[in-house]
Amino acid sequence: MGTFVGHLIPGFAVALLGLWHILNMAQAFFHKGPDNFKARFSYPLNIPFLNLRNLDLVLILSLSILAIITQVLDFPIVKLEFRLDNFEHATMFLHLLVYSGYALFAELTQTAESLYGVIAVLASSVFGQELFLLHFHSTDHVGIEGQYHWLLQLIVLVSFLSAITVTLSPTSFPASLVLAVSVVFQGLWFINMGFMLWVPKLVPNGCALHLGLPAHHGEPTVVCASKDADSRARALANLQFSWILSTVLVLTGILCLKLASSKGTTGKRSAEYQKLQNGSGGDLGLTLSIRSFKPDHSLGV
Repeated sequence: MGTFVGHLIPGFAVALLGLWHILNMAQAFFHKGPDNFKARFSYPLNIPFLNLRNLDLVLILSLSILAIITQVLDFPIVKLEFRLDNFEHATMFLHLLVYSGYALFAELTQTAESLYGVIAVLASSVFGQELFLLHFHSTDHVGIEGQYHWLLQLIVLVSFLSAITVTLSPTSFPASLVLAVSVVFQGLWFINMGFMLWVPKLVPNGCALHLGLPAHHGEPTVVCASKDADSRARALANLQFSWILSTVLVLTGILCLKLASSKGTTGKRSAEYQKLQNGSGGDLGLTLSIRSFKPDHSLGV
């Protein structure tokens, strides 16, 4: 993961996965209604004449295996690379591999509904282990790089807490939405880190991308020339964090508004019709009650 491509590809995949969850989850909520909504940790892709129902889990499983291989093997010379930070990155994908493999097996055996609790726990463990390994990372991320990784931990923490909440309360739409939004945010933050920490032209003013520093195993590292430059770079990272989050929230709000308006017309008509029926039934019952107590003049009452 310590390359531009190593941040770009996983980031794009994670952001796309989160967006897929937001779209399907919002559709399910506004279509079924709050009473019948239940969160899922994977959503099927239904395409006529193509068996791609579990495509999301297959892609997660495949990318996890590929990521583990690239972390433990040194390319282009194929040999084991015993670097602690690489094994930490591979372990993050290992938990993702366990979750996706188990969830895919449950879907194929049609036991996903009954095994929801187990799948949810495994999904939560992915974020929990990611947070644990990021926080106690063997590589000493200092300076601007440390700021970006510290902000990443905040995003993963939100994902972890919201995943636990969804596990305990699968009918909670807000918790499910926070989880999906945090996944999109995490993917976009990966991409942003790749550009800001690995593209020399995008490095903040007063900082530079240095190669071959022994403290960083010879990998490119952003180093700021002064304390003021370091402070400006950290402030820029904080602003980017806020800007990306705002963008994700605005797009999520627009998507939900569009889905709610498209489903709201039908739902509103159904509710009004049901209300009209209930009202008519109540009036009819009242009329029958009054008539039942009406005096019968033919009996001289």
